[in-house]
Amino acid sequence: MITLLGVGHVFDIGAAIRAEVMARRPKVVALELDPARYQAIMSREPRRRGWSILGLLAQFQVRIADQYGVQVGDEMVAAARAAQEIGSEIVLIDEDSRGVLRRVWAEMSFRERVRLLASALGALFTRKERVEAELQRFYRDEQSFLREFATELPTAKRILIDERDAVMARTLRQLEESRGGIVAVVGEGHVDGLVHHLAGVPVEVVHLEQLRAAPVGPNASVNVSVHL
Repeated sequence: MITLLGVGHVFDIGAAIRAEVMARRPKVVALELDPARYQAIMSREPRRRGWSILGLLAQFQVRIADQYGVQVGDEMVAAARAAQEIGSEIVLIDEDSRGVLRRVWAEMSFRERVRLLASALGALFTRKERVEAELQRFYRDEQSFLREFATELPTAKRILIDERDAVMARTLRQLEESRGGIVAVVGEGHVDGLVHHLAGVPVEVVHLEQLRAAPVGPNASVNVSVHL
């Protein structure tokens, strides 16, 4: 069984993530991180990013996370620490973020590059209220939201979401076959794609919206949707 926990890196959901891992006690906790990001998040060592696209996006996440009263990646830290407490294996299932973004930039058209730069710069002035509004739009019609993204930035959609979905799903399928029970902590935008690629594997899903609404406490739990 694979349980997918859909997360966002700027929200106060660490307690809910910990509760899910502790309740399920999986053999493996899979994280949507690469080794460099895992080390940076767990040690809280700042990474030098400069004025690159990655740097601009990182600054946006830091600003928004601060408005929610957390640090970027607190949910991943919570999952990793819970895994360590119960003796679950931690497996990092994402590709190298810097390499992925270099590919995105290299394969983008000039028009896409301009749009991405404009979005990244505009994100620096985004406030919590705008994030909440966009989240509600995503919850109402995820497919429409992703189609809009694909229309505006088709290369980014293909490499950042579609191709990473396929890679992470392949790793999760192999882990499930060899280890058994898995809790995978992944961005909410990857959940539907992973479910599609994991067809035939028993999958439970706990969405970001459910995690944010979950009661906090030792016996806290949320409802899950099951995909077979």
